[in-house]
Amino acid sequence: MFPWNKIDTVLLDMDGTLLDLHFDNHFWLSLVPEELSRQKGLTSHAAQQLVESAYQKVFGTLEWYCLDYWQKELQIEILELHRTLVDRIQLRQDSMPFLTALGEQGKSRILVTNAHPHSLSLKLEHTELERGLDMMLSSHDTGYPKEHPEFWRYLFQHFSLEPSRCLFVDDSEAILKAAREAGVGYQLGITNPDSQKPDKVFSDFPSISDYHLLLDDLLAD
Repeated sequence: MFPWNKIDTVLLDMDGTLLDLHFDNHFWLSLVPEELSRQKGLTSHAAQQLVESAYQKVFGTLEWYCLDYWQKELQIEILELHRTLVDRIQLRQDSMPFLTALGEQGKSRILVTNAHPHSLSLKLEHTELERGLDMMLSSHDTGYPKEHPEFWRYLFQHFSLEPSRCLFVDDSEAILKAAREAGVGYQLGITNPDSQKPDKVFSDFPSISDYHLLLDDLLAD
């Protein structure tokens, strides 16, 4: 699928790409409205509408991914609420075999995530993900989400990367597009970010549902 001899660095999203997105979907779409309903005495429907309206206002911006923003906006203890669900934070079953194989082939493995640093820290604490990575960058450290070209400029400069020799893996077609426009040489979509939901269809990028499909070619490089 990819010319591995032309790829030095693999840039990897976290939620939905290396970790099961079920945790985040359950948290933001179920637990947060439930907590708002409980605290503010709203009906479930009213709480759901309030949350959806708040999400739509900042979708695709850095605030969308910012725990501090949501704590202030919704007036609930977002990080403490996260901690009540830590048993749902799960690596995808195919992530570590892929990360291990990348390391064996001398590829640099960089996590590039829109996750807030507090969320990133919590997920590293409750998984073995960190041992499969060489470096990591949260978009909150750059001031721009991955949807923005400035994020990519910062990333390339910070890690002294040659964009054309990078592969970027993500479960969002919009973000894959941003990476391609920024000059990243290769992109790969993940069709099954949430283990509890149907697969997605990517119209403009190669995509897979299991990293094991890449291992033969990668290890033969």
